[in-house]
Amino acid sequence: MGQCQRCFHLSAEPLCEICRQPERQSGLLCVVADSRDLLAIERTREYKGSYHVLGGLISPMDGIGPELLHVQPLVNRVDQEGISEVILALTPSVEGDTTSLYLARLLRPFTSVSRIAYGLPVGSELDYADEVTLARAMEGRRRME
Repeated sequence: MGQCQRCFHLSAEPLCEICRQPERQSGLLCVVADSRDLLAIERTREYKGSYHVLGGLISPMDGIGPELLHVQPLVNRVDQEGISEVILALTPSVEGDTTSLYLARLLRPFTSVSRIAYGLPVGSELDYADEVTLARAMEGRRRME
């Protein structure tokens, strides 16, 4: 099993099954850390755009810098493919936040950059949630219409 030449998702072909789907919204690009995250988003059947798999997260403590990830191919794709929005779907952790801030700074000159909301899982109890999760849930709130 290799990697897709375009998005770096797992693939036995030069282009993965998702990149070969012409009905995908070509101007929408979701950035994930690894293929497991891509598959989790695909299971929702809500997202219809393209993907880019970074191959990890920036972690200076572990010696992982942007040069070890698929960051430059991401910048090239955004610049060359006319991407209108990049959605950062990275783990809500120190490494995920660091990577998101780094990528947002790199990509803002080319396109709109957003990040998925974080908060409480469905079925959870408020009194069991930690402060960071509750704070992010409040920040990511949406108007009820």
